[in-house]
Amino acid sequence: MLTSQQTILVTGATGFVGHALVTKLWAENKHVIAGVRHKSSLFDSELKQFELGDLTSTGSVLSDLANVDVLVHAAARVHIMNEASDLDPLTEFRKVNTASTLNLARQAADQGVRRFIFISSVKVNGERTIAGMPFRPTDDDIPTDPYGLSKYEAEQGLLELADETGMEVVIIRPPLIYGPNVKANFASMLKWVSKGIPLPFGSVTHNKRSLIALENLADFIVHCIDHPKAANEVFLISDGEDVSTTALFEKVANAFGKKPHLLPVPVSLMTFSAALIGKKVVADRLFGSLQVDSSKAGDLLDWKPVITMDEQLKKTAEAYIKK
Repeated sequence: MLTSQQTILVTGATGFVGHALVTKLWAENKHVIAGVRHKSSLFDSELKQFELGDLTSTGSVLSDLANVDVLVHAAARVHIMNEASDLDPLTEFRKVNTASTLNLARQAADQGVRRFIFISSVKVNGERTIAGMPFRPTDDDIPTDPYGLSKYEAEQGLLELADETGMEVVIIRPPLIYGPNVKANFASMLKWVSKGIPLPFGSVTHNKRSLIALENLADFIVHCIDHPKAANEVFLISDGEDVSTTALFEKVANAFGKKPHLLPVPVSLMTFSAALIGKKVVADRLFGSLQVDSSKAGDLLDWKPVITMDEQLKKTAEAYIKK
């Protein structure tokens, strides 16, 4: 079990995952430090914040890491919005997700950090699966997506560093994460459903998608902080309840206490229409499957989800309404 004497540094502490993890650890009276770019008012005034600076610079020296036992690296470049057209996406992803991660990890190893937990992504495995054939941690395909490739290269570098230095590495690949204050496409779905807008997703019942509740992910990360069997392992993690797109929209509507307004538009028609307007990638995510086999978390670490999908969606809807 995690001891209160250990010092845990969480990077990306103001982000969606990082903030939830820091909040959980602080509430449990753990010695946690919030790794931030700049000091934030999001945290209790007594919680220590550590300004990490520019980790893309190999010359940066983080002497405070000498006092850290476990480092959870949740900071990442997730997506590019309104990026200048002359920037290469892979180059930009590699700067933050690969180079910065390995720079931080090398300094952590040099200064005696015992365990480095890396929040990677299911995109290392790929973009979609065949229904009933989930991704597994042992899959060894090299991703082609720039974001997924940058995470894959970071993983490979971390595992090599673990062999060289003896610092323990834990790699966690979550699928779509949802919870209170979620952003991006999931936030758009909350907006549409909360307003009762009729949506053409009543026929998307053939696919299966794995998701991970924010509370479940934070709990699993805490579980990995000190579990001896987590060392140098790769985990895919989910709620263990895979749903179709139609079922997910129905669950979100139920979370708002509303009746879902889903029109049974044929998937083939929607796919064709999406391709015509340049939205094929969006269609693939809505209509395709992406499942993960998270059984390793239970079999090796005896971990179980702490909240159901319906419970987390209810909290998510409540937070959305308050805003």
